[in-house]
Amino acid sequence: MLKHYIQAARLRTLPLSISGIVLGCFLAASQEAFNWNICVLAIITTIGLQVLSNFANDYGDGVKGTDSDDRVGPERALQSGVISPKQMLNAIKITGTFTLLIAMFLIYISFGIENFGYSLLFFFLGIGSIVAAIKYTMGKNAYGYSGFGDIFVFLFFGLLSVCGSYFLFTKQLDFTIFLPAASIGMLSVGVLNLNNMRDRVSDSKSGKNTLVVQIGIEYAKYYHYYLLVASFLFALLFVGLQFKSANQFLFLLAYMPIFKHLYIVYLNQNPAELDPELKKLAVATFLFSLLLGIGFLI
Repeated sequence: MLKHYIQAARLRTLPLSISGIVLGCFLAASQEAFNWNICVLAIITTIGLQVLSNFANDYGDGVKGTDSDDRVGPERALQSGVISPKQMLNAIKITGTFTLLIAMFLIYISFGIENFGYSLLFFFLGIGSIVAAIKYTMGKNAYGYSGFGDIFVFLFFGLLSVCGSYFLFTKQLDFTIFLPAASIGMLSVGVLNLNNMRDRVSDSKSGKNTLVVQIGIEYAKYYHYYLLVASFLFALLFVGLQFKSANQFLFLLAYMPIFKHLYIVYLNQNPAELDPELKKLAVATFLFSLLLGIGFLI
């Protein structure tokens, strides 16, 4: 049974989920404000949120019939019957509780009792993150079924992940931090858009009105180009504003596979064949966070 929960956790999504945290940690370290306890707890919290989201997605799509035989990607737990809806609900409750406890410990380690205002703010951000992870596909008003998934991914995987983790260390924000945060957010939305392009047919049949379903595959491709090119331009602007050495351009290496990926999407005529590109773009996003962060340290 444990292996089925591990499969439902979709470990391949974890590198993408922690990309923003990793970058926030590196940028804080470049300001000599790094703390290993905060770093580890922030990563564990983010992994908890991602696993929670994956469980909730499996449950939400499963009970609504979205995960049908038309679906192209890996078979889901509820879809295959290896985990029952009740068992998955219990897993969601346990994962959500664990994640909230770790998040509270992270907040305490970062702000203590002397920064109660910051603690309260991040507590509500944590609650909001948990609710957003669950409500993507669960419930009558699941925002993933109305085309708002892209906005939430940009906010939580990009802006909150990078800026929030950076603030946990430094207790301050520079407006330029929003530039790489936007880059991570756009790359993350790119992964979601790729997933939605792959699943467009099955999503349309089941009433899951993702942005791709609403605008069609051709416009979804243009949207994809804009997201990834804009992420590159924001990162380039950030380095230009914070320029100290040529090492800061290390991140350009991560865009070699990303631009190759764009060409593959451009040539693609069968969205079902985009599935391998999901992993490539997710790994490239993680590589981008590492290289940009390292470039600011060396």
